[in-house]
Amino acid sequence: MWTQIGVWLHVVLGLAFGIRVLMRPRLEPSVRLAWVLMIEALPVIGILGYLYFGEIRMSRGERQRRADIRDRLRGLRDRRPAPVVDAPSFAVPVLAANRAAGGFVPVGGNAFHLLPEDNSAMDELVAAIDAAVDHVHLLFYIWLPDATGVRVAGAAARAAARGVTVRVLVDALGSRGLVRSPHWGAMRAAGVLCHVAGPIRLPLVQALIQRVDLRNHRKIVVIDDATGMTGSRNCASTAFAVKPRFAPWIDVMLRVRGPVVRQMQGVFLQDWMSATGEDLGAMLTRDPPHAAGPAIAQVVATGPDVRRGSLADCMATMIHAARWSVTISTPYYVPDAALDAAIRGAALRGVRVTLILPARNDSLLVGATSEGFFAGLAQAGVRLMLFGPGLLHAKIITVDGCMAMVGSANLDRRSFELNYEMNMMILDADAVGELDRRQASYVARARPLRLGAIQRWSPWRRLRNNLLALAAPLL
Repeated sequence: MWTQIGVWLHVVLGLAFGIRVLMRPRLEPSVRLAWVLMIEALPVIGILGYLYFGEIRMSRGERQRRADIRDRLRGLRDRRPAPVVDAPSFAVPVLAANRAAGGFVPVGGNAFHLLPEDNSAMDELVAAIDAAVDHVHLLFYIWLPDATGVRVAGAAARAAARGVTVRVLVDALGSRGLVRSPHWGAMRAAGVLCHVAGPIRLPLVQALIQRVDLRNHRKIVVIDDATGMTGSRNCASTAFAVKPRFAPWIDVMLRVRGPVVRQMQGVFLQDWMSATGEDLGAMLTRDPPHAAGPAIAQVVATGPDVRRGSLADCMATMIHAARWSVTISTPYYVPDAALDAAIRGAALRGVRVTLILPARNDSLLVGATSEGFFAGLAQAGVRLMLFGPGLLHAKIITVDGCMAMVGSANLDRRSFELNYEMNMMILDADAVGELDRRQASYVARARPLRLGAIQRWSPWRRLRNNLLALAAPLL
């Protein structure tokens, strides 16, 4: 009797959740199909999986608070409209897609400098903090209490001690090691204003109301409204103590000057105000940074609280605009169908497309899922390169030697739909040339993966990869 009741209960619940999946707005057909199959094929587990991970649930209060802050900051920005830039025609659709997704317009007068990939990159961050005179804003997904993290924490404490306003915002999950360490308390004792984004309390209970895996994955530094730093690098040494067997972690970090720093400031302020309730909108009414170079730039900030568009849309538009070359570096490749099609389509129409990935991924699940896409990419003519010495964690797309996107977002659905991310669009031959040379150095340290080698993989490996690729919409 109880068995029959359990079976019928599962049938009814499965039907109810399946209808919920089919009725949800703005959901790709592939995602609907994947969830329906999981719910129906895996008794109990499928329903629990959907309950915890199937929908982007945020509390109504949190969503409204972020919307109010976003509207307020946008209104303050609009009081001082940015000059219209004269972008090349091929870039106009890309800039429009970026604006639709992130809300920022392209601005001219910027300069970029690519920092070294080793630990010396953080020397410039420490020096910039030591030279600050008004404020230092630091936001990192992961800030480790290792040699590099402690150095930056010390610089923040020194700045606060001499009267500079230092605000530090870290993700509660990614930076839990720092928050639990004595260095967090030492920064606070020195006068640093320290807060966490996305605090987690009773996760199994909290997950029923709001997803606990909506993380702030951004990397933002703004100093004195004049200097910014961003990219894929967290505040940690390349040895990356939490996953040392994959070291060194190879990242990209840019120093930014010019009017686009004000857009970086706007993103930081939105996150800070959402986490603390402190109204810092007046900072956006100050005079914007002076022109520092010839580059056109645009911040693309996205998150689960608003769905005007996604970074996947921006990247696909960028790749569709390519005329002769596309080079992509990413640690995780689990794209949506449109982005994967854009990459393969570029190669098929004769664009030289190079995709650089780590030879050994720190996530077995994501690494295997990525492999499920490799055969289609190789058949289309995409050059696959597997980076060997360490884990390639940089997130770079360059197009035709004159257009680039760099930032915190991976080419996966977590970055496109669940995380708070910030990428930087750059139109400038010199800056993009630096990024192309850096990616060429990755290729020099990588080995090619050709179609023949993929076809020789064991049947078990191909079956595993293709099954996981079917589940890619859920990852």
